[in-house]
Amino acid sequence: MIKNTIGTDIVSVSRIKKLADNHDSNFYRHVFTDEEVSWCNDRPSPHIHLAGRFAAKEAVKKAILSQGEKTIIPLNAIEIRRESDGPPQVHLLSELSKVYSVEVSISHTDEYAIAVALASIS
Repeated sequence: MIKNTIGTDIVSVSRIKKLADNHDSNFYRHVFTDEEVSWCNDRPSPHIHLAGRFAAKEAVKKAILSQGEKTIIPLNAIEIRRESDGPPQVHLLSELSKVYSVEVSISHTDEYAIAVALASIS
């Protein structure tokens, strides 16, 4: 079994904004938790923060799948939280939380968001 694996993702902020602004889509429901949407909407430029969380979720998913995990991992089963000014925290909202511990780092500009995740067996 692999000890530590990484995942990374980069996403265009404008792509996330277009998806989020399409009121006919179920984008929010399929990707984000209510807490994530609320947190991002309370910030200036919410789409930048949504893009960061999207990249983080993709990076987390890639890191876990690199462990050899075969489970389907919906993006809304990965929650990215941030307490005050602390670093982002990964909360797995499934049985995977009993198996994996995941750390994530997120960075963004006005145009792109990038994230790197490190997954390890708990």
